[in-house]
Amino acid sequence: MKPFVMPVVDFKFGAHQFLWKSHWTDRDLGILDQARSLGLTLFEISLGDDVEFDRARLRWHAESLGIELTVGPGNHWPEECNLSADDARHRQIGLAWHKKTVGQAAELGAAAYCGAHYGHPGQVCRRPPPAEEMPRAAENLHALAEYAGRLGVRVVIEPMSRFRTHLVNTAAQAVNLVRMAAHPNLSVNLDTYHMITEERDYGAAIRGALPVLWGVHTCENDRGVPGGGLIPWMAVFEALGEANGCVRLMLETYNTGPEGFGCSRGIFQNLCPDPEAFVRQGTAFLRGSIAAALHNDSIRVAQL
Repeated sequence: MKPFVMPVVDFKFGAHQFLWKSHWTDRDLGILDQARSLGLTLFEISLGDDVEFDRARLRWHAESLGIELTVGPGNHWPEECNLSADDARHRQIGLAWHKKTVGQAAELGAAAYCGAHYGHPGQVCRRPPPAEEMPRAAENLHALAEYAGRLGVRVVIEPMSRFRTHLVNTAAQAVNLVRMAAHPNLSVNLDTYHMITEERDYGAAIRGALPVLWGVHTCENDRGVPGGGLIPWMAVFEALGEANGCVRLMLETYNTGPEGFGCSRGIFQNLCPDPEAFVRQGTAFLRGSIAAALHNDSIRVAQL
């Protein structure tokens, strides 16, 4: 009988650029310095056809700070670029578009390309899913993961609520799609905000995803700072404590300060007027929740 080996979990903290602004430019390198001063070692950049900046310069600055970059297609993503679309031409141009964006991620030295790549956020087909829809998404994800793997970029898919997509809403659906795509360069990112609509048991959902889990977007049920809402954080971290390896905890919301853009993204409450305060409060709460939920020497929480 093999001896039981306790999983070793390494929690790392990060934030999405959307806490600060909608579109990254060459004038924004100081945001990385702010993030690092707040104890973050992960940062997500949003790409799209309307985003232009010096990728080599950003890569050098992030590496000099010891920050791991990830990217997502969160800005202009053409509606017709959809890996699971009914129209075969849309699937073809969608794969080409995602490959182009993965190439930009590689130029940044990004570790992963994260998002709802299986479809297109905002496109919700209100009809029973045809039998071929998920298999064609899996086929194209396999091709994208193969291409990205050659560039050293992991492809990470995220389930979203029924208001953003009809294809992958739950952790179990995301895991099933990864298995269907059958490529080792595919992982899953969960989001505590989307899960509040789609999951009845956070612990079970997270445990089911652990074999392919990359990380978790951590925010409240209103997409505000973690703590004080409806998310069952004890269940979240008890489940994550069973992971083996690195679990990335990414703060994600939209800036709602005087010059923020939250309303354009459907956030009408003042949830993030000050990104630095959001990060301080959020990471303090998450660290406290980890300490409360987990009590063994195999848990490592990155220190400030």
